[in-house]
Amino acid sequence: MKTRITLTLVALFAFGFAQAQDQEITKTQITSEMKTARGVSFEEGDMFVEGGISITTDGDNTTYGINPKFGYFISDKIAVGGDLDFGGSDTDGGNETDFFGIGAFARYYFLELDQKRFKAYGDVGLGYGHSRVQANGIDNTNNDIKANITLGLNYFFTKNFAATFVLADILTYNNANPEDGDSSNSFALNINLFNNIFAQPQFGLLYKF
Repeated sequence: MKTRITLTLVALFAFGFAQAQDQEITKTQITSEMKTARGVSFEEGDMFVEGGISITTDGDNTTYGINPKFGYFISDKIAVGGDLDFGGSDTDGGNETDFFGIGAFARYYFLELDQKRFKAYGDVGLGYGHSRVQANGIDNTNNDIKANITLGLNYFFTKNFAATFVLADILTYNNANPEDGDSSNSFALNINLFNNIFAQPQFGLLYKF
């Protein structure tokens, strides 16, 4: 009888100790996950890849663009990198435009909120583009050089993944050189004008590593 009681007490003690250890491990894991999820910070040497998508529908005209980027952080707030542009437009009348571009950019993060998950940035970019327009049986090609300053937002829902929203081009300069025609220059400065990101969605994903 004493042996049974002793074995029972030992078993209860072992069970209680195991449960206490499990609870301690669970608390440690939860605490670690909470600390990990609290904030996202950048450091010199960090890199990211980002894919942006732009879709605009205006009556019978639909325009789309895809903009993959690669960035490298030279400080905890500044990143430099390169990007590509693919896209085009199509109308019900059969007119089509296709374009391709390559460029470089510098990005500065100037605002952090929501425990550093929400980050606002400004991009300064310079690039070269080539486009082809087919309209009314005429085929034209165009080469251009573009410079722009853009505002955007990142929201990190994990330590590595973020949603990206492009808000507006604050400044845009474009030099167009069509093969059949005269070259032209355009300049636009928008201080208080922001794109409606719901009517003209410009969004993407960012992966930091």
